[in-house]
Amino acid sequence: MFGRIFVTSASLVMLGAGSVLAQTPSTDAARTDDLVKQAVERYTAGLEAARVSAAQETAGTVPSVPLTLEEAVRRAVDNNLEIAVERLNPQTFDFTLASLRANYKPVASSTFGRRDNVRPPSNLLNPGSPNVSTMTYNSGIAQNLRWGGGNMALTFNNAKIVSPTDRLASFDPQFNSSYLFSYTQPLLRGFKIDQTRQQMATTVINRDNAELNLTARTTNTLAQVRSAYWDYVYSIQAVDVARQSLSLASKLLSDNKIRVEVGTMAPMDVVQAEAEEATRQQALTTATATMRTAELALKRLIVSGTNDPLWSQHIDPTDRPDYESASIDVEAAVRAALEQRTDLQIARNNFETNNVLLKSQRNSALPDVDAIVTYGASGLGGTQYEFIGSGLDRVRQGVAVQGGYNDALSTLFNREYPNWQFAFNVSYPIGGNNFEAQAARTRLLIQQNQAQIRATELTVATEVSNAALQVTNSIEALAAARAARDLSQRRLDAEMSRFEVGMSNNYQVVQSQRDLREAQNSELRALLNYRKALVEFDRVQQAGAR
Repeated sequence: MFGRIFVTSASLVMLGAGSVLAQTPSTDAARTDDLVKQAVERYTAGLEAARVSAAQETAGTVPSVPLTLEEAVRRAVDNNLEIAVERLNPQTFDFTLASLRANYKPVASSTFGRRDNVRPPSNLLNPGSPNVSTMTYNSGIAQNLRWGGGNMALTFNNAKIVSPTDRLASFDPQFNSSYLFSYTQPLLRGFKIDQTRQQMATTVINRDNAELNLTARTTNTLAQVRSAYWDYVYSIQAVDVARQSLSLASKLLSDNKIRVEVGTMAPMDVVQAEAEEATRQQALTTATATMRTAELALKRLIVSGTNDPLWSQHIDPTDRPDYESASIDVEAAVRAALEQRTDLQIARNNFETNNVLLKSQRNSALPDVDAIVTYGASGLGGTQYEFIGSGLDRVRQGVAVQGGYNDALSTLFNREYPNWQFAFNVSYPIGGNNFEAQAARTRLLIQQNQAQIRATELTVATEVSNAALQVTNSIEALAAARAARDLSQRRLDAEMSRFEVGMSNNYQVVQSQRDLREAQNSELRALLNYRKALVEFDRVQQAGAR
């Protein structure tokens, strides 16, 4: 026993260490040394745990936890690591969808800056080196529109220009202010769908697929839990049968020894009884090992890790696989499976994904025609100067009008200097584009999807029908196994009665005991197959292959 636990613990420790090394490869020697050190520490801890577990089991102190089937199912939902991994997948698509939706949120922008420019003399009317200082205060907001694929923008620009040495400047300082609203609307390509909207639509479908995969994983895992629970119960009952068989063999051996002592039986019959007892002891040992393996298989599905307290405890299943008559409506089951099977829904979602892709490719093959509308206004203000003279004799005299930034805003919002534009922008490829070929390929994929859906529907109907047949067959097999067990029990009782009065021999009694043990095991297996057939019948109506 200690050897088996030791090997199991050591294997788990080394597998865990190997997983870490495989997942985080590094060329750093120090990092490798740390990982090896951690693996050795885990191995030592696992060895000590194996020793403690073996000592507890030998002393009969391993804690026992009663567990019903529903509690096992609940534990699997809460703790199963594969379900926990699958549960995170839909959230990844939520973040992807949020990132795509951010493309349609308003984006504000602002610019604040100053620029000084000393220009070389290049104008006879403005000798010297004009020094121009410009300060800008610009802001704006833009947004892409989900409906229609258009985009709009509003900008508000302001500038203060100071040019004290510029003899030609009418304003010093000069304040410029303007706003401009623009709207661009695609009319063909990008109107009904574009790349962002296609990605959003496919992401929504992919998220639905992730939810369906989670449902399938949960359904299959819970079916595995139920099957593992019944396997464990069966293995416990098989141990009981093996113990009963061993008890019968031991009793027969004891009785034979008494008969040898009184001289009514040959010593050879005692040897045969001893050999039979040893054989059944070996069968009990094998059944016990199978029971422990079944318990570990159940634990793997319902614990959150080796730190889970249940991992080191003994499970005592309280439910028994009693026979409950179940009515099987194959037509209703097939109809339900065709509506709710996760693999069918995923196949239909993939069909929709390709339809969205085809719609996008068809739209991308259209000419690019945009309607563009702009409207804005400008404002001007500042300190305005008078000029006297003309030509080369023109000089700035003095301040004529004292002004500032408010003058620019006043002329701006009074729309004294408006401007607007309406235009069409048209572009199109000459000789076709690659989207036409892509669309043709996607049409073939859609045809494949349709064929796959029909094939999957046929597979679903076949699987459900087969599962229903398995339930019916298991009911008949259970009835036959119970009858065989009852007959074997009667035969053993009759053989023992004959043996007591000397009308039977040791071999026939032993054979009758073997037949009873096999009949009892067959009955347990038939009942187990019936419960597992019901589990499978429920599973195939909800999820595909595991």
